[in-house]
Amino acid sequence: MKKKPDIIFLMTDQQRWDCIGRFNSQIITPTLDKLAEQGITYTQAVCQAPMCVPSRTSMMFGYYPSQLGVRTNYGGLFDEDKLPGDPLPELLRKAGYQTAGFGKTHWNHGLKDSNPSTRGFEVRAVGLAKDSGHYEQGAVMMGDDDPEGLRAYYEETKDYGGGEENSNGYIGCTSQISMEKHRDGWVAEKCLDFIENGLDPERPLFLYLSFLKPHAGFNVPKQFEDLYNLDDIPDILQPPWEAEADTHLEASDEVSSTSREQYWEKRRVWEGMTRDERKRTTLRYWANCTWLDHYFGRALEKLEQQGRLDNALIVFVSDHGEMLGERNFRFSKYCLYESSVRVPMILSGSYIPAEQRGNLDDRPAELIDLIPTLAPVAGFEADPRLPGLDLLGERKRVGSFCEFHGKGAPVEHSAPALMWRTKEWKLILYLPGSIADSVTRVGEYSGELYHLKEDPNELNNVYREERFAAVRERMTAELLMHLACSWARGPFFNDKRGYSALGG
Repeated sequence: MKKKPDIIFLMTDQQRWDCIGRFNSQIITPTLDKLAEQGITYTQAVCQAPMCVPSRTSMMFGYYPSQLGVRTNYGGLFDEDKLPGDPLPELLRKAGYQTAGFGKTHWNHGLKDSNPSTRGFEVRAVGLAKDSGHYEQGAVMMGDDDPEGLRAYYEETKDYGGGEENSNGYIGCTSQISMEKHRDGWVAEKCLDFIENGLDPERPLFLYLSFLKPHAGFNVPKQFEDLYNLDDIPDILQPPWEAEADTHLEASDEVSSTSREQYWEKRRVWEGMTRDERKRTTLRYWANCTWLDHYFGRALEKLEQQGRLDNALIVFVSDHGEMLGERNFRFSKYCLYESSVRVPMILSGSYIPAEQRGNLDDRPAELIDLIPTLAPVAGFEADPRLPGLDLLGERKRVGSFCEFHGKGAPVEHSAPALMWRTKEWKLILYLPGSIADSVTRVGEYSGELYHLKEDPNELNNVYREERFAAVRERMTAELLMHLACSWARGPFFNDKRGYSALGG
């Protein structure tokens, strides 16, 4: 029987879909370029929620955020006895893999349990302090292993605000601390040491290496910032209007004063900048991408030296994108526009058939597809209730789905905004106001429709234009039926015939 392939899972936080050198010649990412050349790039991939916690939870469990009840960064699956199923690391551990996790998962379950499960990881290292809410049982924490390094990092970023996302965080700096003292640098070094000294020769490997950047703050190691020339960086594209009108983003700002204030705090700063000062932010974001690519390259090189790439599937994804100053100086994510919801996704390595290497697959792809894709690779059965598809198989969906419920900072969440996207069109349906009384106001729903083929920057909302009525109605029906079919499969399906009633 053929030996199970090693599975190498590489992940970044908040990396735009277009920040890979093979598809944007201004970005320096030689490692990801090589993965794309030797694998399949899913050019239309999207996340299921444009923020860390619901996106990652959805990916790791294979359900949509609303199926899990984790819709914002304030959420999480906190109780181990109430999980909807096994998360990806546990599925692979049960399939006989040595499971090693380095870096960010953002389960959030440490907020209610001081000693939470690793959820399947046998080896664990996290680049934060033990009291950060992200400790997991037995994990090596940077705060314990290198407290001076973590203090130095926090001293350099002390004015960057929560999540390092205020204006100072996005302006950033040329870092004055060595890259090994950065949280991602510490995580990468722990991963490299494990590859050198900790591999189990008797079992296939599931290695998860997940960084905190290129998410702000933009305190970038000098050697990577110096790779870029400010004169080559484009200015930030802006729309022909002064304020959002009749969009889900405007509706979200109306519900959340916190979101509104954070937006205007940055906008006032960026409107007062020179062109070169604005371009510096983009440069540092790109340099962050290059820095992480460097560490991915080092990890893959060491794995190759250990013979662990001879039979391997390599996955690269990010959890969501980054607006990076678009739409009148919007930063971070928290919306359903392309720069926020689209993600880079590559399946590469020797496991990919030679005739498929270098392919661009433009099927609608989602992060929830990763469990159904890895199941036949690792030899376990994917739960038939999961709504995802095997990306290495032939089946494909009509469009892709993402949902947004506001930032989660206010007591009440926003009423839902739902996206249905094809390569050519994007539909967004939303209900203004909070979720509190939404069932009494469903007739107030509104929408956005963008012809992505002709309007890739989503500047012209044609939702109410009669000439596009057929497109609008068809996509609305597809969205509703997609959700109805997905929710009907699980997570709590009961029938006399059990799972067999779901079909093959």
